[in-house]
Amino acid sequence: MTTSDNLRPLHPPVHPPLHGDRPYDELVAEAVAAPTEGWDFSWFDGRATEERPSWGYARLMGERLAVVESALDLHTGGGEVLNLAPQLPPLMAATEGWPPNVEKATRLLGPRGVVVVASPDDAPLPFADAAFELVTARHPVKAHFAEIARVLRPGGTYFAQHVGPSSVFELVEYFLGPQPEQVRHGRDPETETQEARDAGLEIVDLRAERLRIEFHDIGAVVHFLRKVVWMVPGFTVDAYEPQLRALHEQIKRDGAFVAHSTRHLIEARKP
Repeated sequence: MTTSDNLRPLHPPVHPPLHGDRPYDELVAEAVAAPTEGWDFSWFDGRATEERPSWGYARLMGERLAVVESALDLHTGGGEVLNLAPQLPPLMAATEGWPPNVEKATRLLGPRGVVVVASPDDAPLPFADAAFELVTARHPVKAHFAEIARVLRPGGTYFAQHVGPSSVFELVEYFLGPQPEQVRHGRDPETETQEARDAGLEIVDLRAERLRIEFHDIGAVVHFLRKVVWMVPGFTVDAYEPQLRALHEQIKRDGAFVAHSTRHLIEARKP
């Protein structure tokens, strides 16, 4: 499931949920022990599901990567999504800000000739002007459109899937309570497309969808909040034990905790 939201999609379960009736302490201990680096979400199989956007970002990204000579993937995580592309351009770079992910992405993508660059999410991109034909991103922490426009060649394209407003806020507000309107409406696709236009880019495509998520055991909730750390900042099991135990009982009673993610596809071109 994403930095990002920067959220990353949960894989559909390969079998019906099997863990909901297990003891709270056992489920939580298992989730706490699970590694959190990278953006492989197979740990959630049988524990949680999320609808996928209808457009199929990884496939569309792969099609675009196959027909350019140079590309940059922003906030690549552990490189898992980029590695799905059947063909990469001769010049392929990727950025990532979290050191464990930089290491994982380098191991995964290095054999395919990808240069993985450690770069803070909010810093200027460490590349020359007009360096790339294509810039991609799946659930970037934030799209810095002025920098994206700078590193794109004239005629180049930014192609990305972003996390939208109020994504998984049913879970966020379960732990943190009602959020301010400015927080709920952050990452608005119309605002982002205006930022892209202000940076000199032309919007080619914009699509948005709201997608159902189901958490089938408390371990899935704990692992999700440990992995997607910006959802409930400072989350620990000890700090939120009363809420977690109550949610465990709720999931046992209802079969799942339901939330909704929001995603938008954006394609922008540099004239």
